[in-house]
Amino acid sequence: MSDARALWQLFEPIHAVTYFAPEAKDAFEKAGLRGFWRGYFAGRAAPLGPVGPEPVTASFLSFAPGMVARALPSVWEITSPGQALEARRLGARATLARLLAGREREVEKAAGLLGERVRELDCGGRVLAAANAALGLPVDPLDRLWQAATLLREHRGDGHVAALIAAGLDGCEVLVLRAGIDVPRPMLQPNRGWTDEEWDAAARRLVERGLLGVNGTATDAGRELLADVEDATDLAAGRLWQGSAAGELTELLRPLGVACAAVLPDPNPMGLRLPSA
Repeated sequence: MSDARALWQLFEPIHAVTYFAPEAKDAFEKAGLRGFWRGYFAGRAAPLGPVGPEPVTASFLSFAPGMVARALPSVWEITSPGQALEARRLGARATLARLLAGREREVEKAAGLLGERVRELDCGGRVLAAANAALGLPVDPLDRLWQAATLLREHRGDGHVAALIAAGLDGCEVLVLRAGIDVPRPMLQPNRGWTDEEWDAAARRLVERGLLGVNGTATDAGRELLADVEDATDLAAGRLWQGSAAGELTELLRPLGVACAAVLPDPNPMGLRLPSA
């Protein structure tokens, strides 16, 4: 496994507490964003400003356009992007304070090392990463750790989207193909808003390309295509870790990532294999 992928599996859980922890839900609700998806789209899209559904659908890729349009731009009538950013910070910080209690030294060191790395990020062609980078890094170690993890995961995600597009896969097709390998359809389809008709149409397109069997299982060609996408994603993210102390970061992040993974479902819509001690 490449350093880029191994490190992603550790910093992704730190970021993802904002989607699954009760503290994050409470913070968004206090900002007036009741219902999971209002908080999700407002919090994740807030670095882009008060945008409508089109750029968010494009940059998030795997969500059905209709699902995004139900949240945006109406959430900006409830809260501003700045207020949404503060809500996601407060929710993430409260979660990390609980999950990482007693690990303050590790948090401070990991936040410092990750902060040094993200200063070297090239965000060319990576819109979500650039928008998050423009927010800067907080001084507080918990806030800094979460924001650095968020910037790194959006940077990797932007590269992943580019790899999927280069592979000729649209937002629904990649989910259908993934469901044919390891993440169940009931986990993916409702969490991304695609109708049965849209899902089945995407499956037919994949069958025609020889990537999916008629039984919904990915063919060898389909598995190889997704593996190539993951390799391309690693390559695009890997420049940051060349010549770096990846081993030291892995050692620091593992217990933190494992602790944060406690609030994540398994399996999960991100397709993340939860880290273990």
